[in-house]
Amino acid sequence: MPRAPLTVCAGVAVLLTLSATSCDDDGGEIVLGEVTRTDVTEVVDAPATVVASAVATLTAPADGTLAELHVAPGDRVEAGEVLAVVESESAQRRLAQAEEALAAAERAASAAGGVWVGDPAAAQLATDQAAEQAFDLAAETADRIGDAHVREALLAQIEAARQQYAAVSRTARDALAAVRQGAASFASAASAISAAQQVQARQAYELAAATVEALTLRAPFDGVVQLGGTAGGEPGAVPDLEALLGAATGGAPVAAPGVAGTDPAPAVGAPVRAGTPLLTVVDVDPPTLLAEVDETDVLLVERGVTAEVELDAAPGAVYPATVRAVDVLPTPSARGGVAYRVRLDLDRGRWPDGSAAPVPRPGMSAIVHLSVRQAVGAVAVPVSALRRLGDDDVVWRVRDGRAERVRVEVGVAGPEQVEIRSGLRPGDVIVVRGADLVSEGQRLP
Repeated sequence: MPRAPLTVCAGVAVLLTLSATSCDDDGGEIVLGEVTRTDVTEVVDAPATVVASAVATLTAPADGTLAELHVAPGDRVEAGEVLAVVESESAQRRLAQAEEALAAAERAASAAGGVWVGDPAAAQLATDQAAEQAFDLAAETADRIGDAHVREALLAQIEAARQQYAAVSRTARDALAAVRQGAASFASAASAISAAQQVQARQAYELAAATVEALTLRAPFDGVVQLGGTAGGEPGAVPDLEALLGAATGGAPVAAPGVAGTDPAPAVGAPVRAGTPLLTVVDVDPPTLLAEVDETDVLLVERGVTAEVELDAAPGAVYPATVRAVDVLPTPSARGGVAYRVRLDLDRGRWPDGSAAPVPRPGMSAIVHLSVRQAVGAVAVPVSALRRLGDDDVVWRVRDGRAERVRVEVGVAGPEQVEIRSGLRPGDVIVVRGADLVSEGQRLP
């Protein structure tokens, strides 16, 4: 349609691309236009934060010295790659002691069959008490781990070991009871007690060996290295194995001091405590977006919905994204009320000139525009043409030069256009601006 001439209403210049305009006595403006077909997209906006796909903080598994550091900040590493090595005399000493204890238990079991020196019941009781103390201490340490997933996995592992030992111990007690009742030989009871002691000794050896093996820190997945830990203790950190396994470290793990102006990680040759954060591996490929969608909009969001993202750190750049998952349980909204977390995969962004935008970093703030519904080739009107009267959506249609109120059924509602499912047809002339100034039967040009 040719561009209409410039029209002035109440001193306000309006460049018209519509069919007609009218100025009322109060200086308002009434603009007419034709109903058209166009694509309408409904958009839900939500605040979001860029997060890493995975983060793991590697800690010193025992008291010792940082002997080797094979990476520098910003290095890209592959899963299984050796990052650092801790030397720990205490861990090596405990492994040697556990190895000697295991060997002694195995020699005792293979000694003269059934010959037992001392009180077998007292030996079994002492073995049970030692095992119970170790399990309780390990569970108490695991309870202090902040990451719920890691905590539950470790507690399940401890419980499995507890049940394994309980089965062996129960066999030994049943054998002793049978001896007292004259239903079994002393040799069978001695064998059962020896088996319980061997299980305990082997578990102690395996736990000590795990501590020594953990002194070599490896990348848990592909990612980028950052020295030290993360503020507040990042979930997903490698557990303090020595404390978890019940070794005496002199108390709870001590994190590296966060002194301003110092490197957050110890230098090579520096002493470290069990639990000291040494390295953090961050998986930033691809970056993930975590959005908070209000409860009034979340039912429109589902997996596969596309979106455009604007970063506070890169004004003007647009990043495509796709919804990967919508949380089932709500979270308190930063804006008040209830919201649901929506996780999106974030693609490479572009500046308005088409050049590549910077790769986002975890922690950056963003606004995500979710395209939740779309109507292609829909009968549509501008948002400004709609009025709400009671329970009805209405539009002023011009027929024979006069205003006629028409009830319409609204579909997809975009930021500028609204789909009209019934009530209007393409080509109908309607009031697209100034609808609140129109009355039934009013003459319009």
